[in-house]
Amino acid sequence: MNSLLITGGHVVDPANQLDGPADVLIVNGKISAVGKNLSAPDNTERFDATGKIVCPGLIDLHVHLREPGQTAKETIATGTAAAARGGFTSIVCMPNTAPSIDNAGTVALIHERAAREGVVNVFVTGAITKGIAGEELAPIGGLKKAGIVAITDDGHCIQNNELMRRACEYAKMFGLPVMDHCQDYSLVTEGVMHEGYWSLALGLRGWPAAGEEMIVARNILLAELTGARIHCQHLSAAGSVALLREAKKRGVSISGEACPHHFTLTDSAVAGSEKFWSADGKPLATLQSDNLPAWPAYDTNFKMNPPLRSAKDREAILEGLADGTIEVLCSDHAPHCDYEKEVEFDYAPFGITGLETELALSLMQLVHTKRISLTAMIAKYTVNPARLLNLNKGTLGAGADADVTIFDPTHEWIYQREDSASKSRNNPFFGWKFKGKAIATVVAGKLISCDQRQPVAA
Repeated sequence: MNSLLITGGHVVDPANQLDGPADVLIVNGKISAVGKNLSAPDNTERFDATGKIVCPGLIDLHVHLREPGQTAKETIATGTAAAARGGFTSIVCMPNTAPSIDNAGTVALIHERAAREGVVNVFVTGAITKGIAGEELAPIGGLKKAGIVAITDDGHCIQNNELMRRACEYAKMFGLPVMDHCQDYSLVTEGVMHEGYWSLALGLRGWPAAGEEMIVARNILLAELTGARIHCQHLSAAGSVALLREAKKRGVSISGEACPHHFTLTDSAVAGSEKFWSADGKPLATLQSDNLPAWPAYDTNFKMNPPLRSAKDREAILEGLADGTIEVLCSDHAPHCDYEKEVEFDYAPFGITGLETELALSLMQLVHTKRISLTAMIAKYTVNPARLLNLNKGTLGAGADADVTIFDPTHEWIYQREDSASKSRNNPFFGWKFKGKAIATVVAGKLISCDQRQPVAA
């Protein structure tokens, strides 16, 4: 019998309306009991969580692991290590690998490697179209049988509305949610940053918010037409939030997610740290004390898809998270090699890493500012994504998988390049001071340190 007793912590489990001091007993990889003064079997490993939050294992449903085919950027081993360090016990990998995840064989490959090399749970999404080319549907039924949890062409967006309709119909038939990267290519064209004042001032090609909003509106119409569950990925625009809010009030089966970089930074960051801290960054400067992080203009670590938008858009995303319009938080962890980012802004790839910083950023922008409660934030990382993807995760109920996250919401720390477990370093938050840090993760009853892959000493 393998058992673990987590004592002294403050348990927050939105799925079971738990919010208070309690112990958590794990036996043979399952939650045995949650309560005060629990007795445990002899030789039970113990973890003292006094002063810490104990919650269901955090889930990130939007992660790029880059394996197979792009292992210079990330591997299943390094990506899952970064997830554990960030406090995540389950991640959902995107299908834009090389080859793309558009067949049962590639799904099996990822499952096998994750079982052998991963330190957290890895769930797999399948491509909507073959080769993520947006031209011909992938074998959705075969992918479902192989064990995918959703379909998406993330990194690309299907422009053919009829094809997207058929994808939604098949997805509903097989009980799969459709996760969509919302980008109208005819509006976005060659844009590299948000279209507005700063794109003009910096001489960079603009990416209008309407390029996202147009597809969000399309997805709402298709969700109504087909009855499929459509999930809009990495929302960044105020109009997208307004559309989603109105559709949800009408009972449309539509949902959305937000990433910390979109509700923390704005497009002024592309103009350099001085421009950001002097205006849009003022509310964030207090935690950084007198030593504000610095970066130059045109820093490609601030180039992501969709792009950083205006302060108005940032506020709309925060409001959408606060009122429940946006149900899920995630990272869109997108690692790239240094040499790929060390080019002119126009030519650098989109994307940043985020698994190790998203919890701290969410605490900083949502909880410590009292925009939402700690329970509401944890729900957006646990029960909400689990419900969307039909996962047996996100709960500390008796008999559930023993995936647990332990974090200190008041611990102050500075994120340094050398501290990252990811294979890539394309993150704009190096040098930032954070308040809130994961201490340990428990995956299937096994205690893992967030600072190393070895088990924590009892």
